[in-house]
Amino acid sequence: MATCFVVQGFGKKTDFTDGRVLDLDASYAIIKEGVEAAGLVCIRADEIQHSGTIDVPMYRQLLEADLVIADLSTYNVNAAFELGVRYGLRPRATLIVAEDGFNNPFDVGHIVIRRYKHLGEDIGAREAKRFRDDLKQAILDILASGAIDSPVYTFLPNLMPPLLPAPVAAPAPTRRLEPCAAPERDMAAAPGAAAEASAKDNLEQAQACMKASDFMAARPLWEKVREQRPHDSFVVQQLALATYKSRLPAPETALNEAREMLLELSPATTNDPETLGLWGAIHKRLWDIRQRPEDLAASIEAYGRGFQLKQDYYNGINLAYLLELRALAALRAGERDEGVADTILARRTRRDVIKFARPLLAGEFPDATRYWILATLWEAAAGLGDPAAVEQWAGQARALPVAAWMLESTRNQIQSILDTQAAIAHLAGG
Repeated sequence: MATCFVVQGFGKKTDFTDGRVLDLDASYAIIKEGVEAAGLVCIRADEIQHSGTIDVPMYRQLLEADLVIADLSTYNVNAAFELGVRYGLRPRATLIVAEDGFNNPFDVGHIVIRRYKHLGEDIGAREAKRFRDDLKQAILDILASGAIDSPVYTFLPNLMPPLLPAPVAAPAPTRRLEPCAAPERDMAAAPGAAAEASAKDNLEQAQACMKASDFMAARPLWEKVREQRPHDSFVVQQLALATYKSRLPAPETALNEAREMLLELSPATTNDPETLGLWGAIHKRLWDIRQRPEDLAASIEAYGRGFQLKQDYYNGINLAYLLELRALAALRAGERDEGVADTILARRTRRDVIKFARPLLAGEFPDATRYWILATLWEAAAGLGDPAAVEQWAGQARALPVAAWMLESTRNQIQSILDTQAAIAHLAGG
């Protein structure tokens, strides 16, 4: 059967041009449906079971796959590189896709890019069907026409493509995942593959464990994925998250270990809001444990940069809370001007959070996601001293069928804010 190799990152990736986070696994699921509907076997690099470096089977796929689809969403440099390799190896049967927000920066303006649209971090059902059907038809047309689509062979028409004598191995038998993993799927094998889990196997198990809040089980799985995909920022982020959430061997030790992991992603200079959010969360928890000013400052700096880049409610609402904690610490140290400045900045931040969060309520979200949007508006209104808005957002939040701990967490957070504001008012003399 004909094969299609999909060149694409995996997991959630950030588009640094606008701060949006795209779930490329959701994209791949639709791509795979379109490919299989066209009658081809579909495989992505993380599905390849292999021993040693992934580069060997990856380059074989770029040479020998009957079709290659390259997803350039989030300006993936690796995907662009692999697309160029494919163009140099094969004169035809290469197709480019990208999320609708992608602005083509490459010198391929004459090449068709097929678009799909994310709604938030996911793809809506109607858009998924449209893109799947469009992709299926495009694949059938490309394979039937046999037209040259590589710019290399278009402009160097006498160039002969290379050949290898060894064929690509057939797909391997289905491998059953462990109990806390997602449902089993067929996996394709590379030549000489060892009987070991692919990166996609391990990733799906890790994500299933994270969803079940089994962070202790998730951590070694993320470590395996990291060995298989050592330069993937999403994997490092998830490993750090599982590490500090596991609270083992002790909460502070787990936080420090997670902090060391994130240093690989250069949190001091990164523009990745996901890394910044994790860096802020780790230092916020370190501040809670040891009350060191440098932890509070690091958390504020991370959430502040993340909020500036992404303009989202998560970074913003945490930033406002921490600014008031720093204001209280400054007032206690006799630094009145610094305390007043942070208090004013916290109020401005909460107003911005409401501005960014309120329009999200028009979208379609699971109950838990909608709850956190409403809880953020509730918290922001409480911090601004707006009782009418508090009643409005709190009423809508309480009406949702969510776990009791979520409501309790919000009430505790708001009480902490009110206590902090009362202490600030006492020290500031107003």
